[in-house]
Amino acid sequence: MAADTPTTKISKKAPGAFLTISEVADTLDLPQHVLRFWETKFKQIRPMKRGGGRRYYRPEDVALLRRIQSLLYDEGYTIKGVQKLLRDGALKKADFPEETSVAKNDDLDSEVKSAIDELENLRAELTAAR
Repeated sequence: MAADTPTTKISKKAPGAFLTISEVADTLDLPQHVLRFWETKFKQIRPMKRGGGRRYYRPEDVALLRRIQSLLYDEGYTIKGVQKLLRDGALKKADFPEETSVAKNDDLDSEVKSAIDELENLRAELTAAR
C-alpha cells in the first residue's frame, strides 16, 4: 500500500451493516492477517465473533480501524504510539466518526444477533434433513 491516502472501496451492504473480515479487508485495502494482528495489539478492536470464530465488524469498529490505518500509514505513528494515544484517551469518538447514525442503535445489534442465530438454526435443520 502506498504511503499516501488509503483508498477505500465502497461496501455493497447497507450502511450500518456488519461486515466480515474479508469485506473490511477489501474496504480498507489491507490483508486479513493485518486486521487479526491489530486485534491482538489494540484491545479497542472487538469484532463480534460467531460460531467457528467468524468475525463481524460493527461500523464503529471499521471507523476505528480506518483511524488506526491512517495513524500508522499516513501519519507515521508506530503501533506503540497508537496504543498510547488510545490508552491515554487522546483518540476520542469524535476523532473517528461512526459510519452512520444507525450504528448507535442498540436495537440493531440485538436484531442482527437474533437474525444470525435464526439463520444458524435453519442451517442446522437443513443439515439434519439431508
